[in-house]
Amino acid sequence: MSRKKKGKAPSQRQLRVGEELRHILAELLGRGDLHDPALAGKSITVSEVRSSPDMRHATVYVMPLGGAGDVEEIVGALNHAAPYLSHELGRRITMRFTPRLHFELDRVFEEAQRVDAILRSPNVARDLTRDDTDDGA
Repeated sequence: MSRKKKGKAPSQRQLRVGEELRHILAELLGRGDLHDPALAGKSITVSEVRSSPDMRHATVYVMPLGGAGDVEEIVGALNHAAPYLSHELGRRITMRFTPRLHFELDRVFEEAQRVDAILRSPNVARDLTRDDTDDGA
């Protein structure tokens, strides 16, 4: 599922806020303060944070590193911990509203691996290296 939505592109402010939130959330998740068994000992990458135009909601795209087990369970645990993480964000940012967080699995990595596998397949490799001397020259 693509992250792109029809409509306006994000504003500079949305991009700036999203990047600031991403850095803070990566730090919070890296500290290991969450005591959920589904998150214990897991390394989680925060690849992107998208803020709504009113800055009241933010979608956090995450990816567990190193085959971290059941990714859906991890995303569920992060959504369960979202109020705590939102509270911690509120202590570190200066915004009128602290955004409500929603975590989603980042499928961009899977898509990139799929495209890479296609490009490395023997049929595509053959087509890419084939001499084009059959052009009738």
